[in-house]
Amino acid sequence: MERRVLLAIFLSFLVLYTYQALFSPAPRPAATGTSPLNAPQSTEASRESAPAPVEPAAATPVAPSATPLVGGLTERDIRVETADVIAVFGNRGARLKSWRLKRYFDGKGAPLELVAGELGSAQPLPFSLALPDEAVGRTLNDAVYEVSGAAATDPGAWQSSPLVFEYRDSSGLRAVKEFRADPVPYVLEFRASVKIGDRSLAPAIQWGPAVSPSSREVGSYARQAGGLLYRDGTLERVGADDLAERSAYEGNFRYAGVDDHYFVTMALAPGNSKVSFRPVGIPQAEGETDAPVQLMAWSIESREPETPMKFYAGPKDLEALQAIDPAFVKAIDFGMFDFIVVPLLRALNWLNGYIGNYGWSIILLTVLINAVMFPLRHKSVVSMRKMQEIQPEAKAIQERYAKLKSSDPARQKMNQELMALYRERGVNPASGCVPMLLTMPVFFAFYAMLTVAIELRGAPFFGWIHDLSRPDPLYIIPVLMGLTQIWQMRITPQTGTDPAQQKMMMAMPIVFMVFFLWTSAGALLYWLVSNVWGIGQQYLTNYLIGPPTTRAARSPAERRMKRVGSGKTDAAAQGD
Repeated sequence: MERRVLLAIFLSFLVLYTYQALFSPAPRPAATGTSPLNAPQSTEASRESAPAPVEPAAATPVAPSATPLVGGLTERDIRVETADVIAVFGNRGARLKSWRLKRYFDGKGAPLELVAGELGSAQPLPFSLALPDEAVGRTLNDAVYEVSGAAATDPGAWQSSPLVFEYRDSSGLRAVKEFRADPVPYVLEFRASVKIGDRSLAPAIQWGPAVSPSSREVGSYARQAGGLLYRDGTLERVGADDLAERSAYEGNFRYAGVDDHYFVTMALAPGNSKVSFRPVGIPQAEGETDAPVQLMAWSIESREPETPMKFYAGPKDLEALQAIDPAFVKAIDFGMFDFIVVPLLRALNWLNGYIGNYGWSIILLTVLINAVMFPLRHKSVVSMRKMQEIQPEAKAIQERYAKLKSSDPARQKMNQELMALYRERGVNPASGCVPMLLTMPVFFAFYAMLTVAIELRGAPFFGWIHDLSRPDPLYIIPVLMGLTQIWQMRITPQTGTDPAQQKMMMAMPIVFMVFFLWTSAGALLYWLVSNVWGIGQQYLTNYLIGPPTTRAARSPAERRMKRVGSGKTDAAAQGD
């Protein structure tokens, strides 16, 4: 029976890994042509700030249709910052040119950039405006705005004073954009007012491609950029393949935006709105061998256009999202066992607060969890031992009926004899499976947590492990995991003697070792420690219950069902 449990565990992981590797939605190529999400834009000068992305100037500038009355004299960048982010706004178009996270870093060790500027003016920058009249939209996104507010001259004053951009021309067009840093990390408040004369216009706020090529994670388990829509207590994920049928969604949203494996850009509590998505491909640079980066551009149009709206652009961190709204935690894809994953992640963070190393924290938490599950596993092993002891008798019964077809009514007698044997020996076939099955949700939840927790991103362990969220570069941990799995299977009580089944079971650790060569080191560390614990527990259990008792198969005459006062057979009553 325990073979079925082990086989079920292996096959479950095989299905999980195969699904992630083969059936994760592949991003679609970038759409061509004009769409409301990417209204045509005119000239934008090259960006001056080093950390900000550079947009090449267009060949033919758009001639202004009206004379600017209020606006900036020259194009410039405004750098503001908080304790968590460094932001750069451009007064051309009054848009966000750079949003870098101080606590997270890219592959070069620089603060992580969440604004995708690789395509320059071919894609809108965050907080571009799209209007039904494309000419008005082009004017607003290309105009040089006048900048005011204390933050315009003091980068540290952004949280106490909004950054205000204003433009007005002789045609009666007037636009005001206000950006204010929220006390909550990674959140900014935005308000836009667009009018022609006395008539207010309702623009769509464009974020452009998200999240960013710098934040992309590689690996079969990594989530690619996709849309997020939360309404009526349900989170809907929009993949690139879904956009072929539908690209715009309307409703009363709790939040909406785009995320990848570890980061997200989203509008918070936008209310009754229309959200649009579009796939965008970032072409490979010369000499690159990685697959082209696939992002997803998005925009949102509120039914109350002049109402301030908050945006979150930052990590999918449990505590950061929980501090805003418990519903935002759903943006982290913890899987079907999220009700177990969240407490486990909190426990891991709590331990790390004392230990200061997530690798050792994973090891300690793994030991604690396995210690709690010790009684269940002990009971399972004891039941397996009992099943192992009666295998000669059970096999003898099965051999007597082996020549009968499965549809033969006489085979029912075989089941009756087996059940009688189980009753005599006090063996419950299910008692070896049920305790193991009860531990599986925790097993899968811990694995899911370690593959999505941003806390492990860039977290070193020791020696050659510099990032627990990435695969082991030397493949030492997956090899050790496979070897310990083989060791554990060899010392586990065996209740079956089918050679083909034994070979298949012994080959499974090798198969999984190959599959998980590219799994994150943190997840493999948990599995390795669990295997080592299981080996130690098996030896301890074997010591406690002693060596197995070998029972010889009895003749059919001894197997007759003769009830005695105790409810056992004669043979059982005489000495069993």
